[in-house]
Amino acid sequence: MIRLLTALASAISLHASPLPGALLIADRGNDRILLVDPQKHVLWRTGGLTFDDDSFVEPGGKSIVSNEEEGQAIVSIDIRSGAHTYLYGTPGIRGTQANHLNTPDDAYVLPNGTLTVADAYNCRILFIRAHRIVRQIGTTAVCRHDPPRYLGAVNGDTPLPGGGVLVSEIQGSWIDDISASGKLRWDVQAPVSYPSDPQPLSGGRILLADYASPGAVLIIDRRGKVLWRYGPASGRGALDHPSLALMLPNGDVAINDDYRDRVVIVDPRKNRIVWEYGAPNRPGTGPDRLKIPDGMDFVPLGPANTPLWAAVHHP
Repeated sequence: MIRLLTALASAISLHASPLPGALLIADRGNDRILLVDPQKHVLWRTGGLTFDDDSFVEPGGKSIVSNEEEGQAIVSIDIRSGAHTYLYGTPGIRGTQANHLNTPDDAYVLPNGTLTVADAYNCRILFIRAHRIVRQIGTTAVCRHDPPRYLGAVNGDTPLPGGGVLVSEIQGSWIDDISASGKLRWDVQAPVSYPSDPQPLSGGRILLADYASPGAVLIIDRRGKVLWRYGPASGRGALDHPSLALMLPNGDVAINDDYRDRVVIVDPRKNRIVWEYGAPNRPGTGPDRLKIPDGMDFVPLGPANTPLWAAVHHP
């Protein structure tokens, strides 16, 4: 009976919170990753990284993949032991040759075990298995918008159902939908200055961040029409270079507010912040503190706030 009541209380608490689970936060400026629950407790952490720009749970829920953007490498972190395994890239050295990257962004491990990454300033999306490139979108170091043969500098490669990928190009603010066979299905110029990490939503909508100051988060359609926008120009609610926005299961939107050193949740019905981890413009390593958080993933929670790592999927 006690266990049942505890589980029920946990479920009610999660339901009532703007955060219906936990957020895995890539705390880039502190070279660490935190898993934070709705009450702002840290449920799991790891450190020893180098400029960890993003962190996503790998299929099966036993590891986390993180791209060390300025470290020029991609690492897999064992959730239980904390052990690090390099998947691709030569730490500290950027380049175009084999096992080299130039500012890797948004690394994911797909259900079939393929590693994908936006190799930003080599202007390509890579698909990697066993430390070898097995497929590529774009031409290495040729940077212009003509997908799928050429891409500008890229900063997003969100996996899509069916094996496609949603790409964001910085120059021109392009969003490209590229199929599993490598064909361009559609592209659109987003009405932002710097598109970051587009996320597919139902009905063909796209959620993306405008990595600027003041920054914004938008939902657009495939023609670029703005369906929703959050972006106060000033005040506590203003964003400074938001890099990623995620739609949560309850319809709220989680946002990495990088240079205000926080992660916030916005209720799109009220257009205001309803939850925050980190203090605006007060970086730190202690409780409720972050420094330039630049990536996140949503992790469901079970009874007693147990992380359900294996329930996380991309897409």
